Amino acid sequence: MKLKSLTALVASTAIAAPMAMAQDMADSMTLVSWGGAYQESQKLAYADPYQEMHPDVEITWDESSAEAVAKLRAMNEAGNITWDLVDVVAADAIRLCDEGLAMEYDADDLLAEGDDGTSAEDDFGDLIVSDCFIPQIVYSTTFGYRTDMVGDTPPTEVCAIFDMDTYPGKRALEKRPINNMEWALYCDGVAKDEIYDVLATPEGQQQALDKLATIKDDVVWWSAGADTPQLLADGEVVMGSTYNGRLFSVIEEQDQPVAMLWDMQVFDLDGWIIPEGLDDAALARVKDFVKFATDTQRLADQAKYISYGPARASSAPLVGEHAELGIAMAPHMPTDPENSKNTLLYNYEFWADYRDDIDAKFQAWLAQ
Repeated sequence: MKLKSLTALVASTAIAAPMAMAQDMADSMTLVSWGGAYQESQKLAYADPYQEMHPDVEITWDESSAEAVAKLRAMNEAGNITWDLVDVVAADAIRLCDEGLAMEYDADDLLAEGDDGTSAEDDFGDLIVSDCFIPQIVYSTTFGYRTDMVGDTPPTEVCAIFDMDTYPGKRALEKRPINNMEWALYCDGVAKDEIYDVLATPEGQQQALDKLATIKDDVVWWSAGADTPQLLADGEVVMGSTYNGRLFSVIEEQDQPVAMLWDMQVFDLDGWIIPEGLDDAALARVKDFVKFATDTQRLADQAKYISYGPARASSAPLVGEHAELGIAMAPHMPTDPENSKNTLLYNYEFWADYRDDIDAKFQAWLAQ
């Protein structure tokens, strides 16, 4: 997986667009995101600095990213696109692109080149997983555990979640098959590079469910990313999966007795899509903002506020300290070499093909 200055950017932006072009740009944008700390990190790293450069531009935030696919379908059906730029996970970007609801783009035309001169296409590399997806951050789903509930031998491998003898107590797992099925097969002896081949078979799916059944009675199933951190903080589970940024918050910001278990963290991507069908003025403004917001320094700046790794290689060396805590952020990134020794990349194509069938099996198994 390839994870390849502000002064120069400001200067180039200032001279690149003549007044006539500025007048052709819309004076407002609606940006769609997820709310919470993640949206605030986007506001601080991208939107606020952009508005300082363009004080006449109004930016409105909509916290509907979780419903982006359904809402964009409805807008398209009604012929009334009211969003200008939408933050989505990569899997949703692929769906929206396939349905013609997101705009295809040329990376070297739309996105800023790296501050080291690297082309945008090379700098983002394999993280451009769709012709419509503008990568922004790498995050992971991984495990946190209570340091005061694991004895003298804290877990170092993901298969500790299945070790009830060494680590008794409740576990928290997401109430869906994704990630859980992969971890189950891996901890049942399936080689990492064979997981999706095995999971594509009915026998492999049953093998994963059988492994999960060994801890089913001790699992608290979660639906919201905030659930596991709260369960850990309350001491209701000994370990649990959630997004690494959520765990960073409970560990560093809330100072709870919780630690990270990075082994077999599942990498996933989040970024922007531009809705298909924007008028010329709206599209011109969005393109101007996107070129600014995908700059090397800007992507590194987002890491000041949340522990997600920047999606372009040239940004990684610029990741500094947390804006408020004053701690180095690089060691808290899922992409840090110490944290990414054993990782799994979410397989978008597999889950696009098998999601409905495996979902049905998983939910039926849960109800048993």
